Amino acid sequence: MTPRLSTLDLVAKVDAFPYADRDPEAYAQIMKSFYSFVWEDQQGQVPIGYMKLDVIDALNKAPVTLKGQLGLHIDVSNRTVVLFRDAPHKTYEERTRLVGELTALWREQEAFAILQSWRNELWPVYGRNKELVFSIERAAMGLFGTTRYGVHMNAFIRRQDASSKYDLKIWVPRRSATKSTYPSMLDNAVAGGLMTNEDPFECVIREADEEASLPEHIMRKNAKEVCTITYIYITDERAGGEAGLIYPECQWVYDLELPADGSVVPEPKDGEVESFSLCTVEEIQEQLAQGLWKPNCAVVMLDFFVRHGIYTPENEPHYDAFRDRAHRHIVFPGPHQA
Repeated sequence: MTPRLSTLDLVAKVDAFPYADRDPEAYAQIMKSFYSFVWEDQQGQVPIGYMKLDVIDALNKAPVTLKGQLGLHIDVSNRTVVLFRDAPHKTYEERTRLVGELTALWREQEAFAILQSWRNELWPVYGRNKELVFSIERAAMGLFGTTRYGVHMNAFIRRQDASSKYDLKIWVPRRSATKSTYPSMLDNAVAGGLMTNEDPFECVIREADEEASLPEHIMRKNAKEVCTITYIYITDERAGGEAGLIYPECQWVYDLELPADGSVVPEPKDGEVESFSLCTVEEIQEQLAQGLWKPNCAVVMLDFFVRHGIYTPENEPHYDAFRDRAHRHIVFPGPHQA
């Protein structure tokens, strides 16, 4: 019988990368499999990601000319990787093009399974002062271990009836069985990745139309930004075929209260969602305990329960630990930092 998952179990699955100050032995052990990806500027080096050893190997095997253009420097003794060290005057556009040539080469060589999910979407990489230093194909970003950004939204109605002791019912989508990542798992009403130079609110409006057929005017009027959630995830095979990658992530979270009369309901549109179900809090709690939710979406849902007073320090034994790990400090620079 599969063990039931607690709130701590669920957040630990998502915030899985060891804390250097809390568990130095576990941190040292996992870092044996990674190099730090650093950005170099006039102030020195600043870490911006984690690269697995097989990525280091692929970098070493890249054509000599391309490695020269990339300004690649691998420091074996310090276990660091620098790009554009010897080309500080390259523009953002030039850096993006060269990184694109590298990842396209890896895709052609079928070097990494994760590149089979190529999206033709550029995601941002930031330097020390939150400046955009280059962008990278979404599917390839995990190979560099840089911070990923996205949006998640819970859609709900308020209705009190005998089916629940709470006056909230939440719209829960089931991901398509054909999705390359986490097929058939339960999800937040709307979620998506933030492309380069995209505003989070504009992103959630776009995703709400594409995934849930929610009208723009409803979103602009009623969707409310409520918080960010941050964690460092370690992928398994459900993340697109490449296990063991490090994903530092920041999600902008929104709530959308919809009319209780059912005049506006989410509906599948782009094929990424199989169906939507209106669920009680108790039904979702059972789904979470059974591990039916996509991992990071489970944390967003749990945070909804915290913010709406369903989980409190009095009734949830892991309340403080959840709050701590769902809002982790990510040291890499970017717009998630104050």
